[in-house]
Amino acid sequence: MINLNKRLRRSTASVLTAVLACGAITSVTMTASDKVTAAESASAPAGPSNGVVIRRLTQKQYEQIITDVFGPGIKIGGRFEPIPRQEGLLQVGAGRVGLTSSGFEQYDGMSRTIAAQVIDPNHRDVLIPCKPASATAADDACATQFLSQAGRALYRRPLTQAELTLQVTAARNVANNLKNFYSGVELSLASMLVAPQFLFRQEIVEADPDNRGQFRLDAYSKASRLSFLFWNTTPDHQLLAAAESGKLHTAKGLDAEINRLIASPRLEAGVRAYFADMLGFDYFASLAKDGSIYPKFTGYVSDDAQEQTLRTITDLLINNKGDYRDLFTTRKTFLTPLLGSVYGVPVVQNKPNGYPQTWIPVSYPDGDPRAGILTHVSFVALHSHPGRTSPTIRGKAMREMILCQKVPDPPGNVNFTVVQDTTNPLYKTARERLNAHATEAMCTGCHKITDPLGLGLENFDSAGGFRTSENGAVLDTSGSLNAATFKDAPGLGQAIHDSPAATQCLVKRAASYALGRPTTAAEADWAKALETSFAQNGYRFPDLLKRIATSPEFFRVTAPEGGI
Repeated sequence: MINLNKRLRRSTASVLTAVLACGAITSVTMTASDKVTAAESASAPAGPSNGVVIRRLTQKQYEQIITDVFGPGIKIGGRFEPIPRQEGLLQVGAGRVGLTSSGFEQYDGMSRTIAAQVIDPNHRDVLIPCKPASATAADDACATQFLSQAGRALYRRPLTQAELTLQVTAARNVANNLKNFYSGVELSLASMLVAPQFLFRQEIVEADPDNRGQFRLDAYSKASRLSFLFWNTTPDHQLLAAAESGKLHTAKGLDAEINRLIASPRLEAGVRAYFADMLGFDYFASLAKDGSIYPKFTGYVSDDAQEQTLRTITDLLINNKGDYRDLFTTRKTFLTPLLGSVYGVPVVQNKPNGYPQTWIPVSYPDGDPRAGILTHVSFVALHSHPGRTSPTIRGKAMREMILCQKVPDPPGNVNFTVVQDTTNPLYKTARERLNAHATEAMCTGCHKITDPLGLGLENFDSAGGFRTSENGAVLDTSGSLNAATFKDAPGLGQAIHDSPAATQCLVKRAASYALGRPTTAAEADWAKALETSFAQNGYRFPDLLKRIATSPEFFRVTAPEGGI
């Protein structure tokens, strides 16, 4: 990991060294030898021996940081290189992936687009905190003020003197060559936006002055861990100031900042980020439905489906300080008229036609078949085929995402003909087709794990619409989870609500999300203590995050390989 850190630091220096050597440059290119390759990063161990994980920013994190630093008016554009899921989370995968040549080119293009907007006449007076003595010449003082301020937010720590000198010198050379101060700072800002110090969440280990022979994260690394956990973005000025003053190394200072982060409205962004990751919402990017069967299912419906679930989650867990388990049984949600048309639920918009669709709070009555987030379009549509449902896929998703129980992949030579033939007059429903398919010995074991759960959602078609029959046959939506049996989707939600595996899974995933890696065997007692406190506190998710952040295990590191 230390070698990787050194490589990350060298890569940005090589970019700006080229700028200085040329005296002026209008494009910045990083050579292939300077890039962090996917192979290098993927070879890193899942659980670093010193507890430090280098994570690439996710798309949401990148976008939120740009908004926080430069405002919502800055457009990003470009394409983000995907992050593979590991242990069910993008946040774990982000610690095992590097950056390919094509990925770097995309970031390079985005950096130029962002930097050009920051310095354009529409934004510069707001985003650049000073005016140059002349717009047609270099101004080191103004460049220093802007680049040090922007760099502090982007790098999540103050720039070193060497980094700042390199950036200011590059800006000076370009400004003098092109007779334009703003072109100079544009070049330097663009180079910071493709720097590994920005694109990767690097952490620094230092000797602990209070405990001889032991080590700790430096204060800025602590600030970054806290901010990304609670807000999913770069630390704000106050958190960085607490790091700079040393307050984050004191129990009182750390507790004060954690309480501030939790009390902030921005906690909602952090909670949304966690559940979007846990529920696999990144898969919506490739979701498609058969338009001839489900003409209402559009990209707008996909967007609304995700938003419905995230609104339901944050309303219950943050606004009402509710019990996490109630997400699977709640009859309260939010709908737009468009989403209501998919569900077959009338939603009256409280604004005239032509206005953007608004979100209307909805409470389903007792006895309604819709209850809990598993009956949302975001779950039943995401875990279905383009033209038909799949109790197996839905059951697998519940086992793996909600209960943390791995389901084996099917053998490569399985014959799915019976399952896929929805026109077979002998097997009209998915249950009948699966029963016929599961007579094959190689299939029986896995289907016993998945299908009893997934069949509980058969009242919802592949697009999320409600139905009571398939091919004229009445649907049987009964099923079981361990010893619990149910007859419909609300009963399924209650069974998951009551399952200890559901809360154990959430704790396990939240800890891995926070650390950027799976918990280790040595952390088993900590994980068990988190489960206990989660239950004692009424299964409140913000309290779980706080317990994680205030645990010594959250910041624990050891000596890095090769020393400091």
